[in-house]
Amino acid sequence: MSTATARPRVNLPRLTLVQRLGLLLGLIAFLVPLLIEIPSLEPAGRRMLAIFLLAILFWVSEAIPLYATAVLVILLEVLMLSDQALVGVAGTLPPAASYFAALANPVIILFLGGFLIADGARKFGLDRSLAAVMLRPFAGNARLSLLGLMMITALLSMFVSNTATTATMFAVVIPILAALPKGRARTGVALAIPVAANVGGIGTPVGSPPNAIALGALEASGQGISFIGWMLLAVPLMVVVLLFAWWFLTRRYIAAETPLALELSADFDRSPAAVIFYLIAGATILLWLTEPFHGIASSTVGFLPVVALLATQVMGADDIKRLQWPVLWLVAGGIALGAGIGASGLDLWLIGLVAWEALPLTLLLLLLVGVSVGLSTVISHSAAANLLVPLTLSLAIGLPIDPTAVGVMVALACALGMALPISTPPNAIAYATGEVPTSEMIVSGVVIGGFGALLLALVMPSLWTALGLL
Repeated sequence: MSTATARPRVNLPRLTLVQRLGLLLGLIAFLVPLLIEIPSLEPAGRRMLAIFLLAILFWVSEAIPLYATAVLVILLEVLMLSDQALVGVAGTLPPAASYFAALANPVIILFLGGFLIADGARKFGLDRSLAAVMLRPFAGNARLSLLGLMMITALLSMFVSNTATTATMFAVVIPILAALPKGRARTGVALAIPVAANVGGIGTPVGSPPNAIALGALEASGQGISFIGWMLLAVPLMVVVLLFAWWFLTRRYIAAETPLALELSADFDRSPAAVIFYLIAGATILLWLTEPFHGIASSTVGFLPVVALLATQVMGADDIKRLQWPVLWLVAGGIALGAGIGASGLDLWLIGLVAWEALPLTLLLLLLVGVSVGLSTVISHSAAANLLVPLTLSLAIGLPIDPTAVGVMVALACALGMALPISTPPNAIAYATGEVPTSEMIVSGVVIGGFGALLLALVMPSLWTALGLL
């Protein structure tokens, strides 16, 4: 006689008060635009506003898991704003496939390659060896080590995808996190990488997609700017914000006496599989670094190691299972949200809420930068730049400021929106480590991004003009 094995009971997680409040407010915010007539906002825009408000409240409160909100956004856009909408709406709607395509967006493919390289670095011990080599000049003190990490990350992000840089640097950081006691010090180190990647990306035209978007829009309007010209405008801001970020993170999270005793030796695995991995990973990074010369998109380059590592059997099915798939879904949700805002006309309505031409120049610049930072916090930086750069260049006509300055400012401001896990792929990677609570990411993102925004709006235009850069 056999005894039936008791099936383990699956319990739903208990929601905190903040989560319950977020769930309630999110549902209310979702219904209000659908039930109340909003002047000058078309029905499609009202539907998108409902999705937009629900997503913000759910993401901020974590009423449901972040990745669950991300896929909910995609589903709601398909059901409400696509050619397969349950209830039709006037006008031409995008195909449902365009929203589902967010799950295979080039950024997601790039992300996938970066994750697989990072996982391979851990598998072959490359992360520990790199940490030993790169941090040797900064070893012994946690604050000094953090400065070294942030400098290396920012420098790479000037020429390599922010996402790829972050994934690569976290392969180095994982052993550092393990060497630190649990608590605030780990949070500070884990936050430093995405912050440095986001800030470093503003330094060159190829550092981040918003930069390229701004360059394209400026050239289309007859306001071209050279590679070195962009660097002269952006690098001073990058350096000051990076140093401020290091100061803030060390003072908030890492005590002055915190030691960082890393017992790491550069013992590189020399097995055939490891050597193949080194060659593939090295070739990928080299291609990322030289993208302006060969013209192969970074996302395409990011897919090369996925195919090569799997085809050579250096990595297999178990390695694929270990990838952070919820993070990929999280990023896809942010991409889909940006696409929906543009397709529904909600972007134009939001810009039209302010009579820009009636505002003093200083206030106008603060608003432009503030809107750019705020919008890029809740949708992808690329989407925010795509929405805002053309609109703000149009607004700049007739204003007492060089349109080039406006385009550059908006692009740089988009990089400062980094207060949520969904703000940027680097933030999502940091969140995936489990060391960064959303509340701490919000605090650091608001303080560092806010400092950069004020500097960008109040100081940089005058500095650029005084130096004759515009």
